[in-house]
This record gives sequence, C-alpha cells and structure tokens, in this order.
Amino acid sequence: MTNIAFLVAPEGVEQIELTEPWKAVTQAGGTPRLISTAPGQIQTFNHLDKGDRFSVDGTVSDVSVADFDGLVLPGGVANPDFLRTEPAAVRFVRDFFDAGKPVAAICHAPWTLIEADVVRGRTLTSWPSLQTDLRNAGATWEDKEVLVCTAGPNKLVTSRKPDDLKAFCQAAVDAFG
Repeated sequence: MTNIAFLVAPEGVEQIELTEPWKAVTQAGGTPRLISTAPGQIQTFNHLDKGDRFSVDGTVSDVSVADFDGLVLPGGVANPDFLRTEPAAVRFVRDFFDAGKPVAAICHAPWTLIEADVVRGRTLTSWPSLQTDLRNAGATWEDKEVLVCTAGPNKLVTSRKPDDLKAFCQAAVDAFG
C-alpha cells in the first residue's frame, strides 16, 4: 500500500469516518491523500454539527486513478449525496473498479457506488436506509459489521456506521495490502 485516495465532497463528510480510516492507512505505512471536487478545504461534520476543516491534496480533475493503490469513500449523508451528482467524482470512483483497485465505503457512501454503476452482482452493507437503493441497483444487501466482496474486478469493503469503524479500518487496510 502506498497512496490511498480519500474522496470527499467540499462539505458534509462524517469526520470520524474520514479520520479513523486515515489513521489506519497511515499506521499501516500508507499515504492517504484527500481528494475533493474543489481545491481548498473541506468541512467535516460530527453528525449534524460542524467538525474540523481539512486541506485538500488534489481534485478529481487533477488526479488519476493511476496515482493511487486504493480508494476510501467516507460517509455522512450529505457527502455521497453531493458526490453522486458530480460526473467527475462518479467517473473517478468507476475508474477504480475498471482498474481492479480496492475500494472501501462506509455508511451512506455506497450511494456514490450506485451512481457509478459498480454494485450489480456484489454483496454490500451500508447504513440501513440504503438497502432498497442497493437492491434496486442489483446488489445483495446484508446487515453486517463489515463485508468484503470479491465478486467483481476488485475487493470492495463496506460497513454500516461509525460503530463499525474498527472492523472497517482493518478490512480496508488488509484489502489495500
């Protein structure tokens, strides 16, 4: 594992779903890089309250999947809802699957995966309110702490919520190698 992209919207990412996987990647010897749709800083949230701000390392328009060994998609309701409306962000996510690189998504992040059309035939978990969306997109949804699906071209790690972060982080680091 070398470079891991963390794709987030300019506002609305759940802070702990960004910072805990970031810490896990760093502790495993990887280099996390914060990628967004705009330069500058992103605003995180602790549920509905504003959290910390973090500097963006690059935008989806300025980086390539070839620059990274894996992708983390943190949750928060607003984060993936915004990302799935941005064609460059959706294309960036889809390119990880086309390249066969591992992807880890937690909480509401699978909304972006649905928009990228990469869940069909895969088994995932997520925040429970996404299960119908995932099933309608052709995925099998299971209520589990963490799932690692290898049914497609890459490893796909998914978890439901912040309480699952310990298992999610370990599975993501393992998938990233």
